[in-house]
Amino acid sequence: MAPVTTWPSAEAERLLADLVTHLGPQFSHAQALRRELHRHPDLSGAERPTAERLRHALPTLKPHRVADTGFLVRVGPPGPSIALRAELDGLPVAERTGVEWASANDAMHACGHDVHMAALWALLQAARHVELPVGLVGLFQPREEIQPCGAEDVVTSGLLAEQEVRAVIGGHVQPRVPAGVVSTGVGAVNAAADQFDITVHGQPGHSAYPHVALDPIPALAAIVLGLQELVGRTIDPIHPAVITVGRIHAGTAPNIIPESGSVQGVIRTMNEADRTHLHAAIRRLAEHTASARGARAEVDIIVGDPMLNNDRRLVQFVDPLLTHLGLPVAHEPFRSCGADDFSHYSRIAPILMMFVGTGGPAGSGRHRVGLHHPTFLPPEESIRQLALALAAGYVGAAQLAR
Repeated sequence: MAPVTTWPSAEAERLLADLVTHLGPQFSHAQALRRELHRHPDLSGAERPTAERLRHALPTLKPHRVADTGFLVRVGPPGPSIALRAELDGLPVAERTGVEWASANDAMHACGHDVHMAALWALLQAARHVELPVGLVGLFQPREEIQPCGAEDVVTSGLLAEQEVRAVIGGHVQPRVPAGVVSTGVGAVNAAADQFDITVHGQPGHSAYPHVALDPIPALAAIVLGLQELVGRTIDPIHPAVITVGRIHAGTAPNIIPESGSVQGVIRTMNEADRTHLHAAIRRLAEHTASARGARAEVDIIVGDPMLNNDRRLVQFVDPLLTHLGLPVAHEPFRSCGADDFSHYSRIAPILMMFVGTGGPAGSGRHRVGLHHPTFLPPEESIRQLALALAAGYVGAAQLAR
């Protein structure tokens, strides 16, 4: 690999300049497309109308269906290629932005996926007018927000292997990064996320006679409290890890001791050994806590997305191109216990996720409302910034792929 001090090369600068030149005329159309997509969001697994809108907006590119409701298109020569991912799905959130083009149904693009799709669309349109050194695959992926996720289905479909994908690039708006700043960072930038489902079984009965029943609720409560101690007392304090209980359910009436109760939550880790340890620790805690009270616990661990690790060489080649475009690169990379199924693409190629800031100015300590909030609405300038970041990602990865 060439030393970073010699990068970007003149060839890379020319290619990036060509893409930027042809991106310019696309942004007004991309803005209109973003508004249309935002107004008509589709939930995970039901994205066909969104996919159809995008295919209609890319009439000269042949779509290849993938993961049921997703598709990919290709620009450039045959042979090796770089894939760029955008997500199709919205969330079951009632929008409260107040804009004229707010969602017309009970879903919402509260995670910025409308911006991601519009930015990738703009880059694909620009790339059609540029002589590309390797192929550019635009991947419009479904089901990022749920399990089973769309990325895993894309990987197992074999389509990316058929396209000879050498790297996968993603971009995500992020209100916890200052506006206009791009964060990359080598290594783990998102956590692995797994779900747990614990059911405690007892014996039902009348609330006046608890001694002749076996109440599962005290055992369930003790398990919930015990879960809060696992990270703080069994994980190295310098390793990020979170256990969140998101739902508790038991009983049908205040005067009835129920037969069972359940608790569901999520485990987030950024170290594989910690991930394995917490899976076993949660099972042990639940089973022993219930058993000590005469009850019985069943534990189901649903393995979700792995950690998202940015490839070192991609970061080293892309960061200077971002700076060359006037997009400041975050001095301290944004790392989060959030999860993204983009991490699955590392099974087939090096990956790079870039976070494009939509937050308050650097140093202000202010953040706009967060992802998944009913008033979350990235500014339309984010379309341009994300498209430029994706262009830099493609050019940097293309130099490594040749």
